[in-house]
Amino acid sequence: MTIVPPVVLAHLNNQFTSVVVAAHTGVPYLAYVGARLAEDEIDTSLLQRGVLGGGLDVEVYPWLIAEPSKGWMGRPGIALRQGSSSTLSTAFTLHSATTSHNELTLNVVDHSLNISIELILRLENSGPLTISTTVHNASDMEISVDALRITTPVGPSCAEILTLGGRHAMEAVEERQTWGRTRIALENRTGRTSHEQLGVVFAGTPHFGEQHGQVWGVHLAWSGNFECVCDSVTEAMRVVQMGELLLPQEVLLAPDAHYVAPTVVMAYSSQGINGVSHQFHNYLRSFSAPDTHRPVIANTWEAVYFDHDLSTLCQLADVAASVGIERFVLDDGWFHGRRDDTAGLGDWWVDTSVWPQGLTPLIDHVRNLGMEFGLWFEPEMVNPDSELFRTHPEWALNGTLSEPILGRNQLVLDLSREDVREYLFASIDALLSTHEISYVKWDHNRPLIGGASHAQTVGAYALFDALTTAHPHVQFESCASGGGRIDMGIATYLDRFWTSDSIDALDRLEIQKGVTKLIPLEMLGSHIGSPTCHTTGRKHALSFRGATAMFGWLGVEWNLLTLDEREREKLSHVISVYKQFRALLHTGNYIRHDHPDTTMHIHSVVSSDAREALVSVSRLHNGPSHRTAPLTLTDLSPDVLYSVQRIDLGTPRWALHRGLPDWVNNGVHATGAQLAHMGLVLPPLLPESTMLLHITQVSR
Repeated sequence: MTIVPPVVLAHLNNQFTSVVVAAHTGVPYLAYVGARLAEDEIDTSLLQRGVLGGGLDVEVYPWLIAEPSKGWMGRPGIALRQGSSSTLSTAFTLHSATTSHNELTLNVVDHSLNISIELILRLENSGPLTISTTVHNASDMEISVDALRITTPVGPSCAEILTLGGRHAMEAVEERQTWGRTRIALENRTGRTSHEQLGVVFAGTPHFGEQHGQVWGVHLAWSGNFECVCDSVTEAMRVVQMGELLLPQEVLLAPDAHYVAPTVVMAYSSQGINGVSHQFHNYLRSFSAPDTHRPVIANTWEAVYFDHDLSTLCQLADVAASVGIERFVLDDGWFHGRRDDTAGLGDWWVDTSVWPQGLTPLIDHVRNLGMEFGLWFEPEMVNPDSELFRTHPEWALNGTLSEPILGRNQLVLDLSREDVREYLFASIDALLSTHEISYVKWDHNRPLIGGASHAQTVGAYALFDALTTAHPHVQFESCASGGGRIDMGIATYLDRFWTSDSIDALDRLEIQKGVTKLIPLEMLGSHIGSPTCHTTGRKHALSFRGATAMFGWLGVEWNLLTLDEREREKLSHVISVYKQFRALLHTGNYIRHDHPDTTMHIHSVVSSDAREALVSVSRLHNGPSHRTAPLTLTDLSPDVLYSVQRIDLGTPRWALHRGLPDWVNNGVHATGAQLAHMGLVLPPLLPESTMLLHITQVSR
């Protein structure tokens, strides 16, 4: 038999990565995603796989849309049906390929079915490869799109998979699995991104870490159901297949209609997970500039809950302004009938029984103090005990059932309906247009059930788009019982994520370690809570709570009226230190450090020119040794002399000792090479405490 070599369609390069796209027998696939290659012509014999005995008499490649008709025996890349028929046998072939700059547009067609697919592969200047896909129904029959999965190859030496998941108030916990000869499947069916599974997977070489190893990261930029398959069985290749998880007939295409699939975002690094994260961060920063105005927030939720009183809230605002807060956010409880979480959702007008003069007196008071004002909404939800539901029960998903399933006493509004979106837009627009509101906290406190995820997500995006277009100067935050909806799909509409409903500083270190693998610090809400955490009951010193919350978009969620003068001074100091480093934290490169001592948690931000860094060193809990390994800093310039100074956030919390290294109290000068290879001997920290270090260039 004759072996037909593949044809190279495009060789895309940026400073991080090379991507080679090829076609074999008219079917396109990703031939290579990895370390940057010189822009030399590629001999196609390097791409040939050959035909082995005991199998099919064809060469099988990791097709972008893998089909059984091409010999692919893994998870199919596409599943289509016409009417009540079984899944159609598709056979797409390349119709056209157009390259422009670092972008390749492919059109593949199944002529027998009259269905075409456009794939746009773009190697972003910020680093990642993005793959956007659209299915077009050119037939005269309705088509059901039951699945569309994009196949992305990763390195053949990948041996481990790292995913991020958890639960409410403990999101994005790392789970590492050995990736042998197996398929690892991840699914999300909650109707939103979910607490249980963040839609990103990292595949890497054995024992890859934050700062070492080859790593491929693949993310689906989508806020609804998704699926991911890590397959090392099919044709002995290692691929990640990612796509929206669709239920039967969830996406129906009439003749001449199209389905726009969620974008797949993929990045490669030889510098560990951090290298992939930096590309993901820079990609998101291309939508939301890192130097955007991001004021320190005071949120009223854990201070007053539903107990709204103008006098109390004005006093709370007075204290907030005095300690350096820049934006005051009124949380849940301000709208019609909302005295607890059993009623009111959907009735988005001010409750005059609580606010007889409306919100204007509070807003005026806040603004006269020099702060901005923000407001909480949960637009996608409705309580059965609300004027909206009594008037329009048909607007709720499953709302007409005799016993619909509630979550937090609420149902989900059907955002696929234009009349629902129009009502919500008009309600929110009226408040934003008639009040000086600079920020919206947008909550989403229950999962969906049933097969409405796709239309619901598209409808939510449409509503976000309409509101952000109408109010470009209002910043929006995504909250979904904390971190239940964090992804790059919704990130393009928003400015901030509420990372977790837990602001326990110890838990937040773990949660933020996970979420920052995908999202940059400046987009992650990170608040200082009260000494006793609302969700865990743990007690922490302000220095620990403050140092943890600094690495993000800082806020305070604490009844400030309970603070004495000394506590206010301490909080004011923490906020002033944060403001000193805010620009660095929000524009620099964020680094999660590998350290041999698992009781230690170390992370840092280094400026893009490596002239300055802020380093956080925390001890999580006690270990079996009094000492720990030195702190090494590998992202500074080796020949530059640096000053290292400890930042005072309050009384140091040292473990038992007779003497500390001199640098701890007096600072030290060292070159970047010395800090990278010799490091700093760390002092003995008590459990649940943090030391901050400021590193600045002295000379070159």
